[in-house]
Amino acid sequence: MLLIIDIGNTNTSLGVFEKDELMHTFVLSSDIKKTDDEYGISLLTILNHKNIASKIKGAIISSVVPQLCEIYKSAIKKYLEIDAITLSYKSNMPIKLNLKNNKEIGADRIANASAVVSKYKLPAIVIDFGTATTFDIVDSNANFIGGLIAPGLKIQAKSLSQFTSKLPKLKIEAPSSAIGKDTISAMLSGIVLGHSCMIDGMIKKCEKELGQKATIIATGGYSNVLFENSEIDYIDKNLTLFGLKELYNLNKN
Repeated sequence: MLLIIDIGNTNTSLGVFEKDELMHTFVLSSDIKKTDDEYGISLLTILNHKNIASKIKGAIISSVVPQLCEIYKSAIKKYLEIDAITLSYKSNMPIKLNLKNNKEIGADRIANASAVVSKYKLPAIVIDFGTATTFDIVDSNANFIGGLIAPGLKIQAKSLSQFTSKLPKLKIEAPSSAIGKDTISAMLSGIVLGHSCMIDGMIKKCEKELGQKATIIATGGYSNVLFENSEIDYIDKNLTLFGLKELYNLNKN
C-alpha cells in the first residue's frame, strides 16, 4: 500500500492507495508547532484504526509548507520505517514545466497537472479550491505553461469580517440567489458568486490565450460549493492524491 501526503497551508490530506485504487482518505490540520513524534503517532493511530499500518510500503509527500515537509518525512521514517519521496520541480513527471522559474512552482500544482495528463483530455485547466484558488494549465502537448493564484473563498470571508466592524464570520456555502436579503446572504453572494464569475471570466481568458477550448476540472476542499458553475466539466476532489500516486510510480526507483 502507498501513503500519500498532501500538505496544504490549512489542512493536510492523506490518502492510501492499493495499486490504482484509493482505499482511504483522511484530513489533519497543518500545524508547524507539532513535532515529528506527534505527527508520527497521529499517522500510526489513523493507519492502525484501519489495520493497515504494517501494509504501507511506500510514501510520497507534496507540501507548500517546507517546515512541515521535513517534519512529516522524519515522522514517516521513525514510525513507519519508510523513506518518503518528496515531490519537487526536479522530480520525474509526465509533464514538462514551461515556466520562467520552475523552482517557484508548488508541488501540489505539479501533482494536479500530472494527474490530468492520464485522466482527462488536453488541454486542461485544473482549478484547485483551497486556501488559495489556483489555476494550473496544461496545453495539448502536456506542457505545464502556468496559471494563476487568487485569494480563496475562506480568505475572502475572513478578510471581510476582519477588516470591517459589523460584518460577521460565516460558513462558506452556495447562496440561494444573487440578491442578498440580509447580511449573511449578501456576503455569500459577493464571495461565492463573485468568485464564480471570476472563475468563468478567467477560464475564457485562458482559453483565448490557449487558442482552443480546454477541459475544466475542479478540485480541492471548496470545489463542491461552485458545482453549478457552467464552465466546469468535472469535479475531482481527489485529483491531487491521484497525481501524487502517479508521481510516486515515476520516482520510486
